[in-house]
Amino acid sequence: MEAAIVIMALLFFAFVALGVYATVKVVKAAKRGVDRTINQARRTVEDTTLRAKSYGQGGVAGELAQLRLSLRTSMRATQDALQAGVAEDASLKESLDLFRRLSAHGQELDEDLKRLEREPDRSRVAGQLTDLRARTEQITQSADSLRWAARDRARKFAEDDLSSLSQQIDVEAGALRHWSEPAAQDPASGDFSWPDASAAAPGAERGQVWPAEAEAEAAPRPDAQAAGAQAQGQQEPPPAITARDPRLASYPWEKSARPETTN
Repeated sequence: MEAAIVIMALLFFAFVALGVYATVKVVKAAKRGVDRTINQARRTVEDTTLRAKSYGQGGVAGELAQLRLSLRTSMRATQDALQAGVAEDASLKESLDLFRRLSAHGQELDEDLKRLEREPDRSRVAGQLTDLRARTEQITQSADSLRWAARDRARKFAEDDLSSLSQQIDVEAGALRHWSEPAAQDPASGDFSWPDASAAAPGAERGQVWPAEAEAEAAPRPDAQAAGAQAQGQQEPPPAITARDPRLASYPWEKSARPETTN
């Protein structure tokens, strides 16, 4: 009885622990989903704001907004392309590592641009625009280079696979259109195709002639040779030999028949 109680208690605690673990996993997954949604909404709002500033404002503020927008657009597109391609092409892992290092520089530049947007001294900010523009162009060019290289690689693999598939389909289509009867195979190959009875040699209707029997039939027999010689020596055929009537046969134990008298 005590053993049964202990087993029931252990099962209860096991189910409780399993429920707690499942609850924690669900809560963490939900939290990640909420954070992902919030981050995506924040990025959408920031991109919309930057796009509005770049088109609606001029001067230093518009220039900073344009730099931030081009930087964020290029980095996000490259990140999406590499993360999507690394699942199919493992060689892109190194490119993804390089992009992470580039992202650190891009994040630092974005923070500098964001801070300069709140800088009241516009003249000082205008003096740094040349350097900021050069840094932005360098980072975006590197990101674009990685993205287009990954896309060219994926397109090349797709073209090679399509070309190989087309060749295989052409071969298969040709095989499907080849509906003529296959020729008899070579006996050395191991697969034999016996000829049809109608196309067999003379005498084949008696059955298959094996090589030993064929040689025996082809060789001349002694009686055939004698008959041939006699036929050559005489023009007329020899008289036929008829068998004796069994009723006229005489045996040693029989008496000779007396001749009948004609009195």
